[in-house]
Amino acid sequence: MRSARVNRLRVLLRASLTGALRGAPLGLSLVLGLAPSSALAQAQTQAPPRAASAPSAAGPLSYSTKEFAALAARFSDAGGYFDTDNLISNEPSLLHPLTTLDSLGVRGGVYLGVGPDQNFNYIAQVVPQVSFIADIRRDNMLLVLLFKALFHAASDRQEFLALWLGKPVPPAPRRRDWPVDSLVAWAERTPSSTAGRTQAHQRVTALVRGFGIPLSAKDLETIARFHGEFMQQGTALRFTTIGRPPQRTYPTLGQLLRERDKAGRQRSYLASDSLFGIVQDMHRRNVIIPLVGDLAGPTVLPRLAPWLRQERLAISVLYTSNVEDYLLRYGTFRDFVKSVRALPRQNNAVIIRSWFGGPGTHPSQVSGYFTTQLTERIETFATDPAVDRVSSYRQLVMRVR
Repeated sequence: MRSARVNRLRVLLRASLTGALRGAPLGLSLVLGLAPSSALAQAQTQAPPRAASAPSAAGPLSYSTKEFAALAARFSDAGGYFDTDNLISNEPSLLHPLTTLDSLGVRGGVYLGVGPDQNFNYIAQVVPQVSFIADIRRDNMLLVLLFKALFHAASDRQEFLALWLGKPVPPAPRRRDWPVDSLVAWAERTPSSTAGRTQAHQRVTALVRGFGIPLSAKDLETIARFHGEFMQQGTALRFTTIGRPPQRTYPTLGQLLRERDKAGRQRSYLASDSLFGIVQDMHRRNVIIPLVGDLAGPTVLPRLAPWLRQERLAISVLYTSNVEDYLLRYGTFRDFVKSVRALPRQNNAVIIRSWFGGPGTHPSQVSGYFTTQLTERIETFATDPAVDRVSSYRQLVMRVR
């Protein structure tokens, strides 16, 4: 019996991984909910392997490389196109929800977010059992793999920043007690070097090849291009939209790393050695899993919900940024609502949104910030009949104070 189960597991793993995450075609306009590629569809006709056992007294949850890649395939689809590179966030208010998470006692559970490394700020505070970072762009999966490689390679925050931005890695022992202001200042005054860039690129490339997710030559070129942008622009990098210059209201990478919560505390994932260590440990245990897919589509949330129930896990944080704005524009918001309502969730689980209306456009706006982060209990969102009548993102966010 045990031999038969092992053989079945091998077959299912192979089916889940074969071609499931190869380069997704990019369209010429935003596409939400593209049909899966034939390779992915074939892989998904068979039930993927069960995840590793839930955490117990023996220790926290962890996945093997094969399990990590299989879960990434299981909850991903072909993805689509969006007109930004999203190398960093354009939300200067990104840390403001941390104060609310503290007051509600949101901890553990399952984290699900979109976009690049801003997710690590929430993950470092909530310390979920497992995290999924989903995005309609395959490029975002590749970006998360770049960060995963950096977390695997670095032994501390300064080495992480050096490898990220192509700076010479200072000799050990390095200071672990630096405040983030000092760490960012070091990066700003330290020039990038050819040797530093070469070393960082070689280490990252070697690591991303070993994470189990099939990568094409084009994927590796994309990861190298992203890394090159970080190394070229350093802490001055801003969020950019394809074909348009960066907006002056968008924060630089250095500003994002120095940001504060509503209580004035610096709490980014690089703000302390302990916060950095939480995210690093989760990456090394393969429990931060990148997905490709539309949050309103038939794959990410609909497949995640039964798996969560099977594994006796529940959502604690759903970070959507302003994705719902696009779902409302393209007529798929109702599908998203239906999927969220089906997710098992903690009693105090929250959804975190971003509002880009500008100063004075929302009652929760913090003075001096162009963006507003809004936190709502998922239970409230899921049971509010007014949600079914929402027709615009403004209408959706104005429900939240």
